[in-house]
Amino acid sequence: MSFTHLHVHSHYSVLDGMSKVPDLISKCLSSGMHAVALTDHGCMYGIKELLDSAKKTNKKLKEEAAKNGTDFVPFKPIVGVEAYCARRGRKDRDKDLKAISPEGKQYIVDQSGWHLILLAKNKTGYHNLCKIVCESFMDDCYYRRPRIDKALVEEFHAGVICSSACLGGELPQKIMEGMSAMGGENGNVKSENFFQAAEETIEWYKNLFGEDYYIEIQRHQTTKPGADQHVYQVQREVNPVL
Repeated sequence: MSFTHLHVHSHYSVLDGMSKVPDLISKCLSSGMHAVALTDHGCMYGIKELLDSAKKTNKKLKEEAAKNGTDFVPFKPIVGVEAYCARRGRKDRDKDLKAISPEGKQYIVDQSGWHLILLAKNKTGYHNLCKIVCESFMDDCYYRRPRIDKALVEEFHAGVICSSACLGGELPQKIMEGMSAMGGENGNVKSENFFQAAEETIEWYKNLFGEDYYIEIQRHQTTKPGADQHVYQVQREVNPVL
């Protein structure tokens, strides 16, 4: 069964990734994968390196195939970004507006934003991703992170594939809020309403992207001593709902 990673961070995702782009391609090929998407946090710094490295790799693969008399299977680089989608608007920045996350932590509503995976489906999509990311770094949008919003996604969604991202995405967060309500003081709410906000999120993106919207499922277990085990436990709870 073939497999392609569509949510990958390189060392261009500061404090969240360590892999160098050429090493990612080498790792994919050694694992029998012939494609990978690069989705660094809030930026596309590694995209040129991804495309250049893939071009060099394909030249080498083609030469080896000709030499060995085998079929040439090219490596496919997929251009993407894991954007920060503002919970309100990308130009809102109220440092005093705070809320409590489903994990029980206080956060500034306008700081950062929900995670959102955007992939270029074609050349139009690539151009639109460039526009989206460029806008996110403008002075009136950047607030602790380069931020986009749904209005920007709606304007530049052509040629773009979208997925709901990790636990930091709007959809998983809304599910976690619903699960919290089920077990918290709002436990008397009718069960069919627990995930209404999550369903509305799906409907918004589905109406915009159609078949190019996907629900992302992650299950990252680690047995490394001292490593964070909490994320995996939450994924196990959220995934059945997804």
